[in-house]
Amino acid sequence: MAPRPPRPPRPPRVPWAAPLYVGAVQLGAYATARLPSRRRTELLRAHSTNVANLRAGRWGTLLTSAGFVEEPLPVPYGAALLAVLGTAERHWGVRGAAGVFAAGHLGASLLVYAGLRARSHLRGPGDPTPHAIDVGASYGFYATLGALAASVPHRGIRAAATAGLLALGTRPVLRRGRTFTDAGHLTALALGVATGAGIRAGRHGWKGAKKRYPTAAR
Repeated sequence: MAPRPPRPPRPPRVPWAAPLYVGAVQLGAYATARLPSRRRTELLRAHSTNVANLRAGRWGTLLTSAGFVEEPLPVPYGAALLAVLGTAERHWGVRGAAGVFAAGHLGASLLVYAGLRARSHLRGPGDPTPHAIDVGASYGFYATLGALAASVPHRGIRAAATAGLLALGTRPVLRRGRTFTDAGHLTALALGVATGAGIRAGRHGWKGAKKRYPTAAR
């Protein structure tokens, strides 16, 4: 059987979901900022992944919280978010990038919830944390950034990038004025690094199988 001609290289993906998402979040933030202060607070709290909502079974906030932010995104942060999500979409496609984002956002939100719920039992009913506003794209952003760092092909650059990001994520957790969001960022970053390592290992395994069994891999 004659070997098949090599497939032409795929054209590079042009990210479209990342700009759409970041733009929607920013437009929503400007619209929310125009609401009266009390109504705005109620809206953000209703979509927060805080202890009160999740303990009451409002699990939909795990999804909707990623679509709201407390304030319009600053230009540097919005540009960084767009660059990271766009790079992930270009490398892994819409589904892959969305999966990494969702794994970090959902995983970090649930782990932070578990920690805060345990703390609320110790502190009693006077603790305001269970009703705190907890919305935004930062958990997914940190997870995607960690996954990109962990999937860099060059071993030395990959190790330096992941170690540097984890060190930067650990520093706020060690300070005296740390918040549960700082812990969530570090958790999301660690989840992203693990996800990126899994993606890289899976690709290496696929390439190895393709070299060993070229006809079966087609």
